[in-house]
Amino acid sequence: MKRPLTEELAAERHLRPWACPADRARVADPEPGRRAVLISAFCFLASSCGYHVAGRGARIPPDVKTIAVPAFENQSSRYRIEQRLSAAVTREFLERTKFRILSDPAGADAVLKGTVKEVRTGVVTFDLQTGRAATLQIQVTAAVALLDLHTHKTIFANNNYIFREEYQVSQTTSELFEEDQPALERLSRDLARTLVTEILENF
Repeated sequence: MKRPLTEELAAERHLRPWACPADRARVADPEPGRRAVLISAFCFLASSCGYHVAGRGARIPPDVKTIAVPAFENQSSRYRIEQRLSAAVTREFLERTKFRILSDPAGADAVLKGTVKEVRTGVVTFDLQTGRAATLQIQVTAAVALLDLHTHKTIFANNNYIFREEYQVSQTTSELFEEDQPALERLSRDLARTLVTEILENF
């Protein structure tokens, strides 16, 4: 026996399959109010709901054989984050494409310019016994542009990449360790993978 097509079911069928859990909560919850606000706040913090804004681009010209990927410019206070990101992008190009990748734009057909605009860290969860932060989230905002050095035209650009990654904080010591480094490594790989995919697929 078929279920009647209620307004709630009809609305839910129109949700995108990749919609954030908070979106579904607003449809299914008969009492959205406070619960929806809490879910939305959690969704904003959770890395599973992390996002990036798709860029705009054109097909890579056939005469572009060599791409330079110099170190990104760092406008944040995070030390050496620009080197980590540019290294991840270089590895991704080398592993997935046939382009020749250089660090110096001299002699290259195109150059990929990146800028780390902001790096933020926030608390996701607290330890109930100590009251100290248990899980932190790091968020990196970056801008990237691929420029044709022959025509001086932009092949691809995205001025608002936003990537997030969570990491656990040790509760056994008060000393500060670089516990965010593995999270930054994962975030760098994710950004590089997304960037190269969008460039190759002309997003």
